[in-house]
Amino acid sequence: MYISSVLLNDLIFHILAPSLPLQEDFVYHWKAITHYYIETSDDKAPVTDTNIPSHLEQMLDVLTQEESERESGETGPCMEYLLHHKILETLYTLGKADCPPGMKQQVLSFYTKLLGRIRQPLLPHINVHRPVQKLIRLCGEVLAAPTENEEIQFLCTVCAKLKQDPYLVNFFLENKAKRGDDKDADVESLKEEMSSPDTGQQVHASADQDGPTANTSSPAHVGGASVLPGNSSSNYNLVSSLLNLTKSPDGRIVVKACEGLMLLASLPEDAAAQSLTESTALCELLTRRLTSFYQALPQSMDPLDIDTVESVNWGLDVYNLKEDAAAFTGKRALISFLSWLDYCDQLIKEAQKTAASVLARAVRDHFFVPVMEPQLMQTSEVGILTSTALLNRIIRQVTSEALLQETLYFLLGEEVGPETPTSVGHSPLRHRLIGHCDHLSDEISVTTLRLFEQLLQKPCQHVLQNLVLRNLEERSYTECRQPDERDEREHMENGQPHDAIDLEEDPLFSDLSPDTRLSSPDWLNCSPPQSTEHSKHDGKTEVHKIVNSFLCLVPDEAKSSYQVEGTGYDTYLRDAHRQFRDYCGICQRWNWPGSAKPIEKCDLDKPFFEGHFLKVLFDRMGRILDQPYDVNLQVTSVLSRLALLPHPHLHEYLLDPYINLAPGCRSLFSVIVRVVGDLMLRIHRVPDFNPKLLLVRKRLLGLEPEVLSVDHVTLLEGVIVLEEFCKELAAIAFVKYHASVPASP
Repeated sequence: MYISSVLLNDLIFHILAPSLPLQEDFVYHWKAITHYYIETSDDKAPVTDTNIPSHLEQMLDVLTQEESERESGETGPCMEYLLHHKILETLYTLGKADCPPGMKQQVLSFYTKLLGRIRQPLLPHINVHRPVQKLIRLCGEVLAAPTENEEIQFLCTVCAKLKQDPYLVNFFLENKAKRGDDKDADVESLKEEMSSPDTGQQVHASADQDGPTANTSSPAHVGGASVLPGNSSSNYNLVSSLLNLTKSPDGRIVVKACEGLMLLASLPEDAAAQSLTESTALCELLTRRLTSFYQALPQSMDPLDIDTVESVNWGLDVYNLKEDAAAFTGKRALISFLSWLDYCDQLIKEAQKTAASVLARAVRDHFFVPVMEPQLMQTSEVGILTSTALLNRIIRQVTSEALLQETLYFLLGEEVGPETPTSVGHSPLRHRLIGHCDHLSDEISVTTLRLFEQLLQKPCQHVLQNLVLRNLEERSYTECRQPDERDEREHMENGQPHDAIDLEEDPLFSDLSPDTRLSSPDWLNCSPPQSTEHSKHDGKTEVHKIVNSFLCLVPDEAKSSYQVEGTGYDTYLRDAHRQFRDYCGICQRWNWPGSAKPIEKCDLDKPFFEGHFLKVLFDRMGRILDQPYDVNLQVTSVLSRLALLPHPHLHEYLLDPYINLAPGCRSLFSVIVRVVGDLMLRIHRVPDFNPKLLLVRKRLLGLEPEVLSVDHVTLLEGVIVLEEFCKELAAIAFVKYHASVPASP
């Protein structure tokens, strides 16, 4: 095997020479490198054929050993030598020239190991952060370069150091107008400098670097360029280099670059956050890729496929084109889109607050508005279905507070004032989406209703304020009456409806400990509210009345659940208790009032408009006997979620059967009463109504095969949904009351 004379001499020296003091050993290895450039005329041989890699590794070993032998934070003579002789500057120049070939890789590796192995802070030293900044600029210049792996390792190491000490990021923000860096030396000038005699002793700082600041600098003044807070004209080369590497054909490099960007976005420094969003192409990267991935999706996709695709985490999706194609057309494109969406969401979630707001607004302005809005506003049923299902999946996946808020502003607008019948069209997209809940296509209606149900599950107050609460603030749906004008809606026996259920000893809640009870808002202690327009009744009596009002709404001849085991009212109680507890946890930070606004302070003369959203839901509810089963399930699911919310006005409007409605107003209870009235007229037109009703219920439960056809199926299914919905509302009303009652001592 051929061994060069340089390598051979070096090997002989290490075998024969006695052990040297660390500083002498360090200087020897550095001089061995400089002598190569002085003595070698052929610089075409690759660096791996020289002793340079070995000497660099030995220098690192010496520095690591020196630090381990000294007190924490104390700088040893070897490190002093590296700093004062500007070794990193020299290595940067050699790496930039890539002389000999492959030297850039060696330099990147040396910088990475130096920053990673040495525990003491190096970046504050001007002779460290200045060459590091220069080397950063060399990264990502050429795509698919042989040094990509070393480049990304180096950049991520710098990012990790900045994450440990965020203030150091100010060293890496440069003024565009005045970079302040000295002109880089070339290799020839370095050879002349290297040939000058050197004793290996510490060089005293020049007059302008005298004193303790010789090796360090302040983040406020880097490389002669002023970096002022709020200076948007700064270069953030670390971000720019990482952005370039996100375009690499190597997926591993892309993931590492994205990780580095996420680290930088999370730094708390205001100047860095401003530079990140205003002086780099990060916003453009996020939105362009979202657009590209979205536009690669098929024009038509089954909403079920979109909804059921597995959870996607960025950087972890595994390509299996054959398996993806076998599942459904477009699965790979969908996973790619959702993966990048997850990255955008996580980046914004981790980002500094100001940066997060800017990045989220960029996604809204440059992706949602120009790309998604035209898809949602189109008239093609296939396009509406696909885009709405995709939007539902996006909403479900977003966890960043800033991105969620901008997404909701895009969908619903930012208005929070009361709606009027003439103002519902002021937000065209909101108006279109709510209208789609009552679309001629049942599939579009169901898909859009699922979208709104998803919105109601998000921890964002704006959704509820925009869709519902803003129209209930003045309680103008009520009419102030004297107590003796209040009429009972049910025939009472001993103070209870004739088929009332005793809730006091309900076994479901007998095992609940006091710890499981929720905090007691005033508005739940009595229902209906004990205000001037209502008689004051005992809270327990009132909740019995309310629960039984809902349970007795559907007449006995239209009930079928009692004939099937496991479908009683109590089956809804546990779900209602869990869901209400979860909602209370979400809504607790919104400072909702504990009781309804006093009626004397309400503007009851103001015309009441329930709002576009509730209007569509109530209209749909009114047609429950004539709508497909899937539509009815989705309508009642959305309404039950609204009824669970712990807001006094919403509770009153949706769950109080005894509310004194103003003329021309309707509530959920009044809508159901109308449906029941219609049902009573239609029952007698269906021969063998009860047997057919029981058969349809059993089929829905999978207890009976669908062998024989049954007429009036839509009506019968509607009756079953109506009965179940009334039981669910009764359970919600009871759970809300029970959760508000203090535990007995």
